[in-house]
Amino acid sequence: MQLVSKTKRVVEAHLNNSSIRAISGSMIAYEGQVTFKSAGFGGGDGVLAGLKQRATGEGLSLMECTGTGVVYLAQDAATVTVVDLTGETLQVESQQLLALTPQLSTNVTFAGVRGGMSGQGLFTTTVTGHGQVALLSLGGPLIHLEVSPQYPLVVDPDAFVCARGQLSQSFVTDVSWRSALGQGGGEAFSLRWDGSGVVSIQPAER
Repeated sequence: MQLVSKTKRVVEAHLNNSSIRAISGSMIAYEGQVTFKSAGFGGGDGVLAGLKQRATGEGLSLMECTGTGVVYLAQDAATVTVVDLTGETLQVESQQLLALTPQLSTNVTFAGVRGGMSGQGLFTTTVTGHGQVALLSLGGPLIHLEVSPQYPLVVDPDAFVCARGQLSQSFVTDVSWRSALGQGGGEAFSLRWDGSGVVSIQPAER
C-alpha cells in the first residue's frame, strides 16, 4: 500500500490486496477491484469513537478502501501533501486530513476554542506509527516552519495544519494583531509552540 502524489490536488492510493482509510466522499475515481465501507470517525475504535464524535462535533468521518487497484483521492481542490511517519506522532488539524495508511493509529483531542464570537472548537487528530498521511492545505502548498527553544512560534489557529517533534502547545490570548487587521471579535487566541520540531501552516485561513 502506497500513497503517491498524482498532481498537486490529487493523491493516488496504490492497493495490493490492502486497504487505506480516507475522508468519506474523497474518492473521485478508482481502477481495479476495490470495495468501500464506513470506517467510523477516526477518534479511536467502536463506540468510543462515536461518543467522541458526538461530544466534540468532530467531522472526521472516514471510509475504508480495500482491494487491489488504484484509488484517486481529492477534496475541494485543496493542495495535497504526502507525509511519511517513522514512529513519531503527528498532530493534525482534523479538517486537513485526507487519508492515512492502515498501520497508523488515530485519536481526537480537544485543543481549545477558536473565538468567543464563533464558539468554534479546535480539534486535533493525533496520528501515530509507521506509514503515510495525505494532508490538505488551502491556498497552496504547506509552509514548514522550524521551532527551536530559542525561537518559539506563534500561528493563527485558522492557518495551522500540523506539527511534529518535541513540541508543547499553549494559547496566546493577547492577540492585538487581530484587532489591527480588523479580525477582532470575542476571546480570539493564537497557538504558541515551544520546543524543537516543525509546524506546518497553509497560506489561507479556514
